[in-house]
Amino acid sequence: MSIERVRAYLATRGMADRIQEFDVSSATVELAAQALGVEGARIAKTLSFKLGDRVLLIVAAGDAKVDNGRYKAAFGGKAKMLTPQEAVELVGHAVGGVCPFAVNEGVEVYLDESLRRFDTVFPAAGSANSAIELTCEELAELARTDRWVDVCKGWRPEEQA
Repeated sequence: MSIERVRAYLATRGMADRIQEFDVSSATVELAAQALGVEGARIAKTLSFKLGDRVLLIVAAGDAKVDNGRYKAAFGGKAKMLTPQEAVELVGHAVGGVCPFAVNEGVEVYLDESLRRFDTVFPAAGSANSAIELTCEELAELARTDRWVDVCKGWRPEEQA
C-alpha cells in the first residue's frame, strides 16, 4: 500500500507522525481542502506526466493549472498526463494519492513556483485520504529535489480576472 511506503520513508526523516489521515476522501483539491479546513490553493497537488521515456511529477498549488506553452518551454515537449494505471506502475502511487515522496526510481520531481506564496502546503501522503503539512523547504527536502519550475497559470493575481 502506497501510504505505508510513504509512512516508512517519512519515518526515516522523523516525520511519519505528521501524516494526517481522514475518514473522507482527499483525492481532489476540493475534497482535500474540505477535509483539512484550508483554502484549495494550499493543497499541493502532484501532477504526473510522461515525456518520451521520462516520468515527471510537478507539484503545484491547488489553484494552478499547467500552461502548455510554459511546460513545453521548460521540458521540450508536450504535456501528456499519465493514465491512472501508468501512475501506479511508473510512479508507485495511485491517482488521488500521488505525492512526490517514496516514488519509483528514475521519477523526476519538480516544484512549481505557485507553491512559494504559502508558508505551508499540504501534499498527499500516498493515499486518497491523507495529507501532510510542510513548508516549501521541507517539501523540497522530502521530495529530494531542488528543481523549481514556472509552468503553471491561473494563480497569479494578474491572471485572476
